[in-house]
Amino acid sequence: MDSGFHTKSVRMDRMIQMSVFSPEEDVDRIMDHVCKIAPLPQGEKYDSNAYQTASGIERYRPLEGAAAGPETEVRKRPGVVEVVFELPDDRELLEQVVETIFQVHSYQEPVIKVQHILVSRSKGLDDSRNPYRWWNTTGDWKKER
Repeated sequence: MDSGFHTKSVRMDRMIQMSVFSPEEDVDRIMDHVCKIAPLPQGEKYDSNAYQTASGIERYRPLEGAAAGPETEVRKRPGVVEVVFELPDDRELLEQVVETIFQVHSYQEPVIKVQHILVSRSKGLDDSRNPYRWWNTTGDWKKER
């Protein structure tokens, strides 16, 4: 399964999933820089694709050598999110994206996680009459044409 597989409608491709934890106010800056290096496509008709979780609380305690100085109590920072996106399985690109995130992140030790995954990509079959597709529904997020 490391090399992916196909079904009638979907191709499963090997990719890298990157996960970055960040204060919510840093996300746009980080993602703007990432998208300059990697357009984050989803198939051939979408780009700039990422998922951002709801805001949560990050827990940590600065030790000796930390920019904040050592502390005895655990800090609880509200407003931290996780942003997840996919990259091609390309070591050079991955290194560029990791370095870019490190340079534009506000943390001394940014939390960046990387793992290999299989992702779905549509084969582009005609499903214009599929009653479950967003363009055939009335979701409140749908823009009128």
